[in-house]
Amino acid sequence: MREPQELPKLPLGLFPTPCCLLKSISARYGRRIFLKRDDLCGVAFGGNKVRKLQFLLADAKNKGCDTVFTTGAAQSNHAMLTAACAARLGMRCVLFLKARGVMERRGNLLLDELFGAEVRFVDTDNYAVIYDAMVELDEELSRQGHKSCAIPVGGSTPLGSLGYVECADEIARQCPSVEHIVCAAGSGGTAAGLLLGAKMYLPGVKVTGIAVDTDPFADIIPQLAADAAALLDQPLSLEEGDLRIAPHIGPGYGQPNPADTPYIEEMARLEGVLLDPVYTGKAWAGTLELLRKGFFNGSGPIVFVHTGGASALFAMDLPHEGAPAQEA
Repeated sequence: MREPQELPKLPLGLFPTPCCLLKSISARYGRRIFLKRDDLCGVAFGGNKVRKLQFLLADAKNKGCDTVFTTGAAQSNHAMLTAACAARLGMRCVLFLKARGVMERRGNLLLDELFGAEVRFVDTDNYAVIYDAMVELDEELSRQGHKSCAIPVGGSTPLGSLGYVECADEIARQCPSVEHIVCAAGSGGTAAGLLLGAKMYLPGVKVTGIAVDTDPFADIIPQLAADAAALLDQPLSLEEGDLRIAPHIGPGYGQPNPADTPYIEEMARLEGVLLDPVYTGKAWAGTLELLRKGFFNGSGPIVFVHTGGASALFAMDLPHEGAPAQEA
């Protein structure tokens, strides 16, 4: 068996990130809640993708790649952080983004430009069309003597998921009494790494993925975790309840949910922490609603993983009940 750090990895972020007790929120909700601050990982506005990119871009560099492709929605945090990390490594970055939502030069699209990425909008809802476009550009660049790698949406691959195995190890050291770890599930890699990491470092701890999209995460996440375990020669035996998926999608993926705005405002006003309205903010709102319903058994601490995305606050308005939501 191996540890994740035994595989090739680039030092792109500042880890370990803090795991802080939310004193005012905990007092209000009657449960100790810690915030794992992966928004403070030292790259741009931070976020969960940096842990994944440390492994994915190390693999790309080891293969001699000088160009990286990835994809996502127009305001994709993953795409922006890929651009930031590629810039640090001197790699060309081409972002194939869905021509959907907020496409003006603000939020993450402004940051993509600052980091020197080339943005190509693709008018489709089908990622298969986007991956075909990546293949075409890869072939064109290959004829020019370049070598590229394509990172799937969210960086959610078995290799990328190892970043969150390491995160679980950090949580085990920072909050050893934790009973539940909660994160957003948008492509599945973060929850998969936490699931595997919990089995390795925090036996008995339950992982909950708050689904912000409609993908079948109950199937995707365990498979990613198993494939990541294979990279470590690590056995993985899951029991019922080790992973729970709770949907909190609102009007749709990438669209703010007006009912979540009070939770985002509460976090800002009680703890001075910013959450975005379409990813981490949704997961946080879903977490507190589940807590009120008694979803998290026991009385021990809950760790919520802040997966970043606050730059989306500069791309859209925060809707309130009765006001129209703006798509990301």
